[in-house]
Amino acid sequence: MAGRQIQYLAGTVQNDFLPLPSPDLEADIVYICSPNNPTGAVYSRGQLQQWVDWALEREAVILFDSAYEAFIQDPGLPTSIYEIEGAKRCAIEICSLSKTAGFSGVRCGHTVVPHELVRVGVSLNELWLRRQTTKFNGVSYIVQRAAAAVFTDDGLQQAQENIKYYMENARLISAALEELGLWFTGGRNAPYIWLQCPGGVGSWEFFDYLLQEYGIVGTPGAGFGQQGEGFFRFTAFGRREDVLKAIERLSKLSW
Repeated sequence: MAGRQIQYLAGTVQNDFLPLPSPDLEADIVYICSPNNPTGAVYSRGQLQQWVDWALEREAVILFDSAYEAFIQDPGLPTSIYEIEGAKRCAIEICSLSKTAGFSGVRCGHTVVPHELVRVGVSLNELWLRRQTTKFNGVSYIVQRAAAAVFTDDGLQQAQENIKYYMENARLISAALEELGLWFTGGRNAPYIWLQCPGGVGSWEFFDYLLQEYGIVGTPGAGFGQQGEGFFRFTAFGRREDVLKAIERLSKLSW
C-alpha cells in the first residue's frame, strides 16, 4: 500500500503450506499467520525458531498474526511467537477477539510490541505508542466492557464452548473428506479445511460444480493467490445443521 516491494513465499503441498526462510531471502518485514487462513496449517516451534533465527541474523521484523490461536488443539504447537527463544527481539504479535470470542465486526484486538525490539537505535514500542496516541482514540467503552467480560470465568467458558462447537464442525467436515479420499490440510488446529480439488480441476470450476450440483458453497483457493489455484477452502464457522446437510450432500460427490 505504501509502494514497497512485496515478495510472496510459496506455500505448497510439498512444504505443507508452511514456507520457511531460504538462505538467500532478503526482506525487512515478514508476515506470518499461524494457524493460517486459508490453509489451516500451523507452524511448529522448530519451524518458528528458524524464522526467528533468520530475522535476528538480518535484523528483520516478523509480524506474527495469531488471530486463530484459540483453535489450536495440540498442546505441542505454539500459540504465540513469544514461546520461541529470541522472538522478543524481532517480532510483533497481533491478535483479535474476532475469532476467539465472535467479535467479528466489533473490532477489538491487541498488538504486542516488546521493549526489546529495537532497530537502528530506535524503539519500535515507542514508535507504536506515538502512532496510537496520534491516530487512535481507543476502542469504544462498550466494546471494552464486552472484551473485559470475555476474560471472566464465565466469558472464557462460553468462548471455549463456541470454539469446541466450531472445531466439532471441522472434525465432521474433515472426516467426510477422508471418507471421500480427498487430500486436505487444516481442520485439526484451525477452523479452516483446505482441500485439493479432485481430478486436477481449477478452483472456480470446482466452486461452480459444488454450487450447481450440490448446493454447497465454499471459497475458491485461487482467490487467495497463485498457489491457491486447484485448492478449495471450507469453513467450520456455521450452524451444525447446515454442516450436516452439506456433509450428506458431499457424500454423494462424484467427479
